[in-house]
Amino acid sequence: MPRRKQARRTTVRDIRTILRLTHEEGLSVREIAERLKIGKSSVSTYLLRAREAGLSWPLPVGADEDAKLERRLFGRAGRPPRDLSEPDWALVVRELKRKGVTLTLLWQEYRANHPDGYGFTWFCEQVAAFRQRTSIAFRNRHAAGAVMQTDYAGPTVPVIDPATGVIHPAQIFVAVLGASNLTFAHASFSQQLPDWIDGQVRALTFYGGVTKAIVCDNLKSGVAKALWFEPTLTATFAAMAEHYDTTILPTRSRKPRDKGRVEGAVLIVERWILARLRNRTFFSLAALNTAIAELLEELNNRTMRHVGKSRRELFEEIERAALKPLPAVPFEYAEWKSAKVHPDYHVEVDKTFYSVPHRLIGCTLQVRLTHRVVEIFHDHQRVASHVRRSQRSGHVTVNDHMPKAHQRYANTTPANLIGRATQIGPNAAILVERMMRDRPHPEQGYRSAMGILSLAPRYGSQRLDAACERALTINAITYSSVASILKSGLDRERPQAEHAAPTPAHTNIRGRSYYQ
Repeated sequence: MPRRKQARRTTVRDIRTILRLTHEEGLSVREIAERLKIGKSSVSTYLLRAREAGLSWPLPVGADEDAKLERRLFGRAGRPPRDLSEPDWALVVRELKRKGVTLTLLWQEYRANHPDGYGFTWFCEQVAAFRQRTSIAFRNRHAAGAVMQTDYAGPTVPVIDPATGVIHPAQIFVAVLGASNLTFAHASFSQQLPDWIDGQVRALTFYGGVTKAIVCDNLKSGVAKALWFEPTLTATFAAMAEHYDTTILPTRSRKPRDKGRVEGAVLIVERWILARLRNRTFFSLAALNTAIAELLEELNNRTMRHVGKSRRELFEEIERAALKPLPAVPFEYAEWKSAKVHPDYHVEVDKTFYSVPHRLIGCTLQVRLTHRVVEIFHDHQRVASHVRRSQRSGHVTVNDHMPKAHQRYANTTPANLIGRATQIGPNAAILVERMMRDRPHPEQGYRSAMGILSLAPRYGSQRLDAACERALTINAITYSSVASILKSGLDRERPQAEHAAPTPAHTNIRGRSYYQ
């Protein structure tokens, strides 16, 4: 083994050269060290000693000047300080965090109060030692099945739209298990809530089980309010955690050590997967994810040097059995929104109006929006459920949500009114049809027909049908005529035989009707 070359001893002439190269030629510490073949720390130390001694360039030249220069630079070398007072190191470290404050400035302030105190080198060493004592790193060893950590990689992968040629940067979602380091990666076009939830669900499906907790970054898509002690999750992210019976633990802002596993996994994915894809061109997200899956399989099956086993082997050995089983059905993505009930007892969701019980007018409700269903909640109780409309327009109304007065007119159509009259009797059905057919517009006969139907509870279906028959016979097709017949009892004067044989004037109703 070759012997390491020792650095040569620096002379006073070298110090003069260092000062000359600094002040006359303006060279940096690195350039001076390379030219003179001495260490950079030595160059920095000599320049600092020259500033402390108050030396200015050019230096005087003479027979005794080198000796004087050495005494001025190294006169205190080896002599302990007479003032052994130490500064408040905690205060020094806090002051260093302030903009523009340096170790040199703090040491000069220390020496202004303690002229015979410690030197600059010792001062710097003590500051570094104090930082090391107070910034102790915690090595968190996660138990099997305890945690899954998730994050996004920094680099993106370009995906070209073959139709337009537009380049879309694909985001890379990364997940890793705490005990086995089994890694998952998936590409999406954004970091928004749908893609964030999709990444979490795909990762749990990839692992075939659920961890006790999911540690993630304070991504705005998932964490509404980033508080360390009581973080507030978005409603969709919280619903996903409840569906999988796990706990979401957002990390502190700008504290990568809180999720060290996934930080390391992101670095590995960038080097092992993304770097190998840098010269490939992708025209779809599916093609990119196929390529990522192939390289991911190689990564998880590769033997880890310090463990002697692959991530997949370690997962099968210690972590698979510790995971909780997946739910019977995967989580269905749903967005949660707040909506105020309008005076017409409808809420607006995605530019479409959906009805709720009319008693909730003016209340603010929570809406759960999936691809197929719109569910509306009040005080955590579901009050309405509708099939989601594909078109963004119109109203979706349930009759039971209406007030009684509105329900009366809700299904007012010719066919509906005739159907209700048929339940009273055939003559009532014929009369109601005539009321709407004989007018220019059927809607003009709605109110009269509803008046006829309203007589049934008071007089009974049999008497009302008989009155309608009498009105048809005398061609009195009005509500007032039928009501008058019932009041005067004329419906009872006709023999029952007449009730069984309608007049020919209205026997062809089925052939002429266009409402049913």
